[in-house]
Amino acid sequence: MSRVRMSHIPKEEVAMKRSLKPSPFLAPMPVLMIATYGPDGTVDVMNMAWGGICGTDKVALNITETHRTVANIKERRAFTIAVADVAHVQEADFFGIATGNRMADKFERSGLTAARSEHVDAPVIEEFPLTLECEVLEAGESVSGYRVVGRIVNVLADETVLSADGAPDITKVNPLIFDQFHNDYYALGERVAGAWAAGKGLMG
Repeated sequence: MSRVRMSHIPKEEVAMKRSLKPSPFLAPMPVLMIATYGPDGTVDVMNMAWGGICGTDKVALNITETHRTVANIKERRAFTIAVADVAHVQEADFFGIATGNRMADKFERSGLTAARSEHVDAPVIEEFPLTLECEVLEAGESVSGYRVVGRIVNVLADETVLSADGAPDITKVNPLIFDQFHNDYYALGERVAGAWAAGKGLMG
């Protein structure tokens, strides 16, 4: 059936495809700031892209177990996830290239500030506009590395990024987007269409 349809499309309109080596090529990817406390109460933040929402009140992270973040999560059973925004791209990238295993004052060098979460045993980075406070539901080795599933127990948002209905306005949050094709950061583009609405014309 597909060959019959293709025969009606002028050859110049059919894009050629090329096979690429297996790579983590999905886009866009979020830029997530995972914040934890160390054994002595030191604030640690890591930049990660391999994580996201996996349920209405759950998040999943895939982390290399040698990261200090993993040791902190094992100890504290809690973490926060902040959405990195364009205004703090320098700090967000720094959290990805510096390691708390070798830089004891990593967080202090960023110049950012932290406050203790009122809901979980983890820090909230005050400069990031949107933060999910999470408790660990399960954690352990998996085929994708050290996998952590957390339950979102609270969300903190700066009032400046809220829309009239009280929910975050993504244009005001202005999140960073990670390009895994070329290892670059991008800003949000324009609105294209409404979800659960753009496809209604094909319902018949």
